[in-house]
Amino acid sequence: MAFFAGEEFDAKFRYDGKDLGAVCAEGSTVFKVWSPLAERVELRLYRDQTAESFLRKELNAEEKGVWKLAFQENLHGIYYDYLVRTEGKDTRTADPYAVGCSCNGGRSMVVDLRQTDPPGFQSDRAPKQGEERIIYELHIKDFSYDTESGVPEAYRGKYKAFTVTGTGGEYPTCMEYLKKLGITHVHLLPFFDFGSVDEAGDEKQFNWGYDPVNYNVPEGSYATDVSDGTVRIRECKEMIQALHKNGIRVIMDVVYNHTHENDSWFQRMMPDYYYRYMEDGSLSNGSACGNDIAVGRSMVDNYIADSVMYWAREYHLDGFRFDLMGLLTVELMNRIRRELDEAFGVGEKMLYGEPWSADDSPLEKGTRPAVKKNTGYLSEGIGIFSDDTRDAIKGSVFYSREPGFVNGGENLESAILHAVTGWKDGGACFLPKSCGQIVNYVSAHDNFTLWDKLVLSMHRENADFDRQYEDVLAANKLAAFIYFTCQGNLFLQAGEEFGRTKHGEDNSYCSTPELNMLRWHRTVEYKDLVHYYKGLIRLRKCLPGLCDKSPDAAARITNARIHGDGVVSFQVDNRDTRLCPWEELFIIYNASSEDCLIEMSEPVWNGKAVKDPEEGGRNPGNRTVRKQSTLQPVIRESFWEVLADEKEADCRRRAEITENSIRVAAHGGMLLGKRKE
Repeated sequence: MAFFAGEEFDAKFRYDGKDLGAVCAEGSTVFKVWSPLAERVELRLYRDQTAESFLRKELNAEEKGVWKLAFQENLHGIYYDYLVRTEGKDTRTADPYAVGCSCNGGRSMVVDLRQTDPPGFQSDRAPKQGEERIIYELHIKDFSYDTESGVPEAYRGKYKAFTVTGTGGEYPTCMEYLKKLGITHVHLLPFFDFGSVDEAGDEKQFNWGYDPVNYNVPEGSYATDVSDGTVRIRECKEMIQALHKNGIRVIMDVVYNHTHENDSWFQRMMPDYYYRYMEDGSLSNGSACGNDIAVGRSMVDNYIADSVMYWAREYHLDGFRFDLMGLLTVELMNRIRRELDEAFGVGEKMLYGEPWSADDSPLEKGTRPAVKKNTGYLSEGIGIFSDDTRDAIKGSVFYSREPGFVNGGENLESAILHAVTGWKDGGACFLPKSCGQIVNYVSAHDNFTLWDKLVLSMHRENADFDRQYEDVLAANKLAAFIYFTCQGNLFLQAGEEFGRTKHGEDNSYCSTPELNMLRWHRTVEYKDLVHYYKGLIRLRKCLPGLCDKSPDAAARITNARIHGDGVVSFQVDNRDTRLCPWEELFIIYNASSEDCLIEMSEPVWNGKAVKDPEEGGRNPGNRTVRKQSTLQPVIRESFWEVLADEKEADCRRRAEITENSIRVAAHGGMLLGKRKE
């Protein structure tokens, strides 16, 4: 398909207008499509989703391969499709640029978008960006499908579930739970129109949604009414508005690397342009889903960048997570970052993605894949999931019984310390510009839940996913403790904080909703674990030494030490212009099976950091000062507090330090803060 990739093609056919699709205004509707190969394009209009067409009319050919037809009336609510003739053959297609569609997406819909705004939506604003980003990955149906969710049956598994209040109490659920948990962002699995679920079918259907059909239209199965194409738009906006009102930003999971079917609207409108092909003429399959979008071609890149901007503007989204970002290009990702920054302010919209692909895929000449090894070429404002951190903590996602640092793995101490600085020290095959490019996590929708991985690797013979194993609980806490004390962005799968289980299923993309749903009773059964996560979240937000995302953040980490198998420690310069009570942090991870004594990195007497008179008031560094009768009065400047340990997070109690050492429990962590007196 070299013809499409050449400069000659772009010079003749590249169209940079932002008006493709059906643009509806007060007294007019303009239809525009891009199809340079077309010999004829006919528009067909329908009064509803199933009726025969009441009007058929040809579009007029214009420059750059654009076809246009204008009406002097507002056609809001009218459905439409096209007949496109190429090589003498007419092919029916919906509009790839459509912003509305019928049930199951077969027909496009003309939408006057202002008529879909819920009350107050024009004044809707995202909550102010905080010092830290704590991302909670959530599937819309999982959120409220449980009968114990407190959500009315008609709204369970729907956009509207996010608008429900009154699910509080001692053990809150749904939106009330999210508020009390303290997360800052909700990352929603794909909610553009996808093809794996029959929108008119029953509620027992389930899919993650990584199979796009209409990129610029919300999915209909999450709406309360699929007979009217505007309902899904309005209710999707209500969901985002409700999250904003409750202080939570919203990130959309986007899948611009492949389409649900090879015979997509793209292919029908402009054959072969939107896909990558191998030398033998077959479709490339780096997505492992049957096809790869031809990112790197001008109109493909325009489509993706414009689609992201559309969702950001029209739906007030606050960020985007890119599925298989390794199939996209560095150039496109940097363009999206730049355009969002110009439109909304630098860093206002969050961008991150998976820096890998499922397999190799041919790229356009002069482009780089947005894979991990190319992180340094990406804008500093584009993040990547750190599979290095994930696997170092809990073990490989591909081998259920392979352990990581917290569940019995060996020789992982160095990897854990590299993770602390967001791999900024070059400890892996890539070099980020800052820890702000790193998304630290131990579980996501793919692969085993954290709980299931720990059970499988620690209780291999008789794994019982509903049993509260004490060693698994300890490993879960330590895993969370580690990534919450690493520099970078924080990401957790919904339910990780209450031992979410899928009973050993590692790929539940089309399993039952009962297997996938959040089981809200587990917030009660695992309340100690939930409390621990809440404490880590509160604590993280007030520790500038860990929140720092600047290129110089790694310099805050000092005295990184390996004390033995499974035991490491480091210090953090926590000073900041904000009123933070702890000027320094001392952090220890003990994954060993025994309690250990860790020597403090400075003299301590009865929990107090001191200056040694013999050193002329100078801090003697690692020199041990022991509590002895010969020790004369000292200058007490500060003292150490335990901020988190193996049992509790955000506890803030005076540290018990004996002979300049502190005891750290087996399979536990400890976070100490040196408090100014």
